[in-house]
Amino acid sequence: MMVIRPIKPEDLDQLRQLAVEAGVGMTSLPANDQILQEKIASSLDAFSGDEKSAENASYLFILEDTSTQQIAGTSGIIAAVGSHKPFYSYKLSTLAHTSEALKIHKEVKVLHLVNDYQGVSEICTLLVTSKYRKGGNGKLLSRSRFLFMAEFPERFARTVIAEMRGVQNEEGRSPFWRNLGRHFFDMDFSKADYLTATGNKQFISDLMPRHPIYVPLLPPEAQEVIGAVHGATKPALKLLEQEGFEFGGYVDIFDAGPTIEAPRSQIRTIQESVKKRVGKIVPKITSETFMISNTHLNFYVCLGPLVERKDSVKITKEVASALQLQVGDYIRFIPFFNRQKE
Repeated sequence: MMVIRPIKPEDLDQLRQLAVEAGVGMTSLPANDQILQEKIASSLDAFSGDEKSAENASYLFILEDTSTQQIAGTSGIIAAVGSHKPFYSYKLSTLAHTSEALKIHKEVKVLHLVNDYQGVSEICTLLVTSKYRKGGNGKLLSRSRFLFMAEFPERFARTVIAEMRGVQNEEGRSPFWRNLGRHFFDMDFSKADYLTATGNKQFISDLMPRHPIYVPLLPPEAQEVIGAVHGATKPALKLLEQEGFEFGGYVDIFDAGPTIEAPRSQIRTIQESVKKRVGKIVPKITSETFMISNTHLNFYVCLGPLVERKDSVKITKEVASALQLQVGDYIRFIPFFNRQKE
């Protein structure tokens, strides 16, 4: 069975392997033991239940194949970004220029360096290993975070964002960086990406131009990737769009990947999930597949069948064991496959 759970200290070795597979471009998961250990420690603090640290919490989940104890993927949530450390983006806007004398009206796309996302929650670090990119594992990893938000809304902001990985070639080189960023930073994309991953963002403030960047002045290959996503990221983007996320007009300053956003309360899984008491645990159930979670901070999620009654639900022994449930406990659940055609 595939189960999502909070990360543990003993997961470090396998987490490092995930980070290596992720490669350049996933700034939230660098292949650096010290940083990964810090991320695990931060996640342990977040899941500890300390309300005082909830605002600065960073939650890291892993997807485990319980038959082999192999980590198949990871995903995360940062409760609030941009408040204590800048969250730099380019805001894509349009400037209108008009000459009445020449009867000419031109609209020009412009990029402005901003720190507009302050205090919003961010979903991040979504990665599934190549071996497990099947059976809806990526969808499970992504949507399970919204069950957690639905159960603990007080821990998260009203707006949720997701930075989508921008276009890069097979060597991890970004055409946007090659034609813009490198002129100001005098370093390659992978180094800038790594510095950001390690929390060193002061160099952005020191070196990035403060004046607007006129998009038409950039080479065509750079213009074409503004707001576009990496090929491997397209399924994740589609899934989040189905949840209600939309492009907010902001792109990453390094690879120009889009940042998408949604009001937390309007995210589909949060809106439609149901919470009920476990009334009965039985050996077998035949039903459609549900995404099911427990309802405490030691948060576990899996897929399984259930029978919904007026005031309770019936689940299988396998699901109860995976989620550490007994009769009388509560679960949160939602159909895993859309009942309406997407």
